[in-house]
Amino acid sequence: MTGWLGRGDVRFFDRVARLYDVFMPPAGTDWATAAFDFADRPIERVLDLAGGTGRVAAALAPDYEPVIADVSGGMLARAHDRGLATVRADAGRLPLRTDAVDAAVVVDAYHHLPDREAAIREASRAVAPGGVVVIRDFDPTTVVGRGIALGEALFGMDSTLVAADAATQALTRAGLQARVLDRGTVYTAVGRVPRAD
Repeated sequence: MTGWLGRGDVRFFDRVARLYDVFMPPAGTDWATAAFDFADRPIERVLDLAGGTGRVAAALAPDYEPVIADVSGGMLARAHDRGLATVRADAGRLPLRTDAVDAAVVVDAYHHLPDREAAIREASRAVAPGGVVVIRDFDPTTVVGRGIALGEALFGMDSTLVAADAATQALTRAGLQARVLDRGTVYTAVGRVPRAD
């Protein structure tokens, strides 16, 4: 399986899947309220793109119906063990019908997608009109962001951190009405899928 994560990324996540949640802090969802408020439709079904072990999906589950899409079988096995809905898929070729979900989120993983433009196009296709595509990731213009980029390079990953404005521009190029909701070490960019009317 190639095409979603770069050389070494899938293998790395498959190897660390059993320990991933031990070393990662719990996922917060404070960003979700503002991001989902940008939608022009109620948000119920949420695609957690590159959602791994389901840290974010589990945090969203009390209020939403999440489904995780990831290419790492090891990570998805951990999500499945948590009782979360999963689908093994390349972000650029999602096996979801058009308008299948109300929102798609990519949290702490956008930088692992080698073809981010294709992933955004696919997420936009899967999100119903008025719904949102949300990118929440580390900003490479910050000290912490630069440290993460260096650390991932040392592990042999092909990840590329993208700044908030560049993520927002990618959402705009996909035809979404986009904006940056917050900036810092971690930023949130959101794009709304246009309605036909």
